[in-house]
Amino acid sequence: MTSRVYVALRVRATPARAFAAFTEEIGDWWQASPLFETTPRPGRLSFETGPEGRLVETRAGGKVFEIGRIRAWEPPHRLVFSWRQASFPPDLQTEVEVRFEAVGHETRVSIEHRGFDRIPAGHAARHTFPDQVLLARLGEYWQAQIRAMGSRLP
Repeated sequence: MTSRVYVALRVRATPARAFAAFTEEIGDWWQASPLFETTPRPGRLSFETGPEGRLVETRAGGKVFEIGRIRAWEPPHRLVFSWRQASFPPDLQTEVEVRFEAVGHETRVSIEHRGFDRIPAGHAARHTFPDQVLLARLGEYWQAQIRAMGSRLP
């Protein structure tokens, strides 16, 4: 199985603005998905920004689930963080790399989500999809997230 998905879309913003929207405003634009939900009852995502930060999901009752830890913090160009869903065993995680590259008056936001080959066959996170279908759905998921973020930018 190819262990990564790569998507890239342009948004109308500078890299600095797109980076800030992704890291500081994720709770305003993030769209929960039944295929790739991090917890059974999705809450609000937020980053604890900076090199030692984390991506967390805070549920309605205040319970916090750590989705991942920041591995690279390079504003306004690059962000890398680990990613896990609540159904993953504690030692299982994937990795997400987000890049922000100026292209004229826009920014190309590219996301590479890698490590899905670590998820065992038959695991709930695979939804019984064959590998190619799972990765196609994951790519669609990330495209929808970039579009949602982009639609909130001025």
